[in-house]
Amino acid sequence: MKRFVSWNVNGIRACVGKGFTDSFYALDADVFCIQESKLQATQIDLELDGYYQYWNYAEKKGYSGTAIFSKQEPISIIYGIGSEPHDSEGRAITLEFEDYYVVTVYTPNAQEDLKRLDFRMEWEDNFRNYLLELDAQKSVIFCGDLNVAHTEIDLKNPKPNVGKPGFSNEERAKFTELLNSGFIDTFRYFYPNLESAYSWWSYRFNARANNAGWRIDYFCVSDRLCNKLLDAKIHPDIFGSDHCPVEVTIDI
Repeated sequence: MKRFVSWNVNGIRACVGKGFTDSFYALDADVFCIQESKLQATQIDLELDGYYQYWNYAEKKGYSGTAIFSKQEPISIIYGIGSEPHDSEGRAITLEFEDYYVVTVYTPNAQEDLKRLDFRMEWEDNFRNYLLELDAQKSVIFCGDLNVAHTEIDLKNPKPNVGKPGFSNEERAKFTELLNSGFIDTFRYFYPNLESAYSWWSYRFNARANNAGWRIDYFCVSDRLCNKLLDAKIHPDIFGSDHCPVEVTIDI
């Protein structure tokens, strides 16, 4: 049995100042993935006893970035998804273990007025193809901030957000296509109809206190891991970012 955790920390240095390490050790994950680290190499000396660390930095300073912390040393590490210009933004890391891959991903935001939607759509296709290449070899566990609320129950106020970044028809359809290609949204596997379960809240309008949020952070796994899924959780009680950690436990 292994526990996997993912958290968009919205700047790891700021999050460390808000209790990241306490939450990290309390969650006691076998593999802990982060997104939006917002730093370059040498900008932090983060000691996490008992974990191997793997970082992928964006070329642009203070932007994007991902990391994985693992109790077990992987067989191999892949940085990026083999696709430019996407790989210059530090958006993905893959660790290979004996029976499975773990991928942390920070999906590009379509941005205001969907001005980056074309870039996002190209990413979606390339990322799906990348996952399918991995899945052809062994099971895949991928997680991260996917920057999309899939269905209406995945955000507090769906109607006024239709067509906006993170809830456009195009982005939602790409996530459906990804799931239909052979993957499971693990939280919805356990809780298909649960409402008011969110992982991100705007810093404005007292959104978190009012639980006016979005579920945009996910753990997805290869279909063939279905019978090995034990539990999936969202941790809205853990602070330090505008996102909270999400978790899956797998008999693997």
